[in-house]
Parts: sequence; C-alpha cells; structure tokens
Amino acid sequence: MKTISSIVEHHIKTRPFLLSALSQGIINLTSLAREMMPELEASLGKEVKQGAVVMALKRLSGDLDFRVNHKILKVLKNIGEITVRSSLTDYSFAVSETILEKQSQFISSIQKESDVFYTSSRGVNETTIVVSSFVKHMVEEHFRGEKLIQQLDDLASITIKLPQENVSVPGIYYFIFQRLAWEGIIINEVISTSNEFTILVSEEVVDIAFKTIKDLKNL
Repeated sequence: MKTISSIVEHHIKTRPFLLSALSQGIINLTSLAREMMPELEASLGKEVKQGAVVMALKRLSGDLDFRVNHKILKVLKNIGEITVRSSLTDYSFAVSETILEKQSQFISSIQKESDVFYTSSRGVNETTIVVSSFVKHMVEEHFRGEKLIQQLDDLASITIKLPQENVSVPGIYYFIFQRLAWEGIIINEVISTSNEFTILVSEEVVDIAFKTIKDLKNL
C-alpha cells in the first residue's frame, strides 16, 4: 500500500544529490515539500497536505543522518595513506586473442625500469593499461597491431587505502565520488582492490581532487 512516507522516501532515494543534502540538513523542508507535492499527489491519486510531507521528510532526514552518515564517516575518518602519481598515460585496447601475451611481454620489459607505474584491468570487451608516460614508447612497441580504442595523456593517479570495514559498509565509494562530482572533477578511470582504489584524473585538477579526498577524514 502506498503511503506518504513510502512515496517521499522513494522520491528522495532516486535523487542521490538530494538524498545527501537532506541527510546533512542543508535543505529547507517546507520548500522541498512544496516542490514534491504534484508528483506525490499524482502517485497517490489524491490531495496531500504539505504538513504531512514535511513531517515525512523530517522523519526520513533523521533516519538518513544515521544510516548514511555515521557508518560512512566512521570509515572515512580511518582512511589510510593517500598516494599521488603524475605523468601517466591511459590506454584502452580492444580485447583480442593476442592481448594477454603482449601484456605479459610488456610487463617483463618494464621490470628493468625503475620507478615505473603500471596497473591494468580487463573488461568484457576492453583492456585498460595505465603506465608512466616515460614508457609510452614501450607500450606502442609491444602492442603494435592491437586495436587502440582510446589514449589519454597528462593524467595523475590518486590511490586511497581504505580500512578493512569498508567492504561491509554500503555507500563508501558513492560518498567519495559524490564529493568529487560536486567539485566538477572528471574521473577518467577507476581501478580497485578490496581495501584500496585508484582514480585517474587530469593533472590540472589533481590538487583539488587530493584535497577533496583528504578533507573527508575531517568530516
């Protein structure tokens, strides 16, 4: 059965930025209720009192403050080392029968290079390789003949080490990426393991991205 509370909660949950702002108490509930009225009345098929919507929003915001913030912030306060690397290039190749063999040969060749950055991930149709720009010539040599889908230069990586409990708390990545989105930062690549993840951004915005992530520890 549809109720005002259930419709209000669905409305908020389908709007991520609104959900976060509501959980932080930075929205005028009366104005929000007024804006929501037409959709709520259409969904319920009857007239809805604005006061009832405001009350539903108050109850929901209090619940969200606990569910969204407290557990997530506890994890974020324990963020570990944040490592930044610059002068990186991102390659995306189409998956082929020879791509793994060439990747293996490439890895063997860069073992002789000192201070080289290398990471990769493979999807269904694409393989992504991120390397220090000073070994670009080696990528072009080893992967000659492979279909290059995209190449991005002048990138920087930010690697964030998360506490182990991050795997049992929903919303960690969303919370971090939302903050970056608010700063207008475009994430070119995301590579993750169980307790750490790396994002690639343009070198032009890496300082802002680093500060945004670092400031999460002080929320």
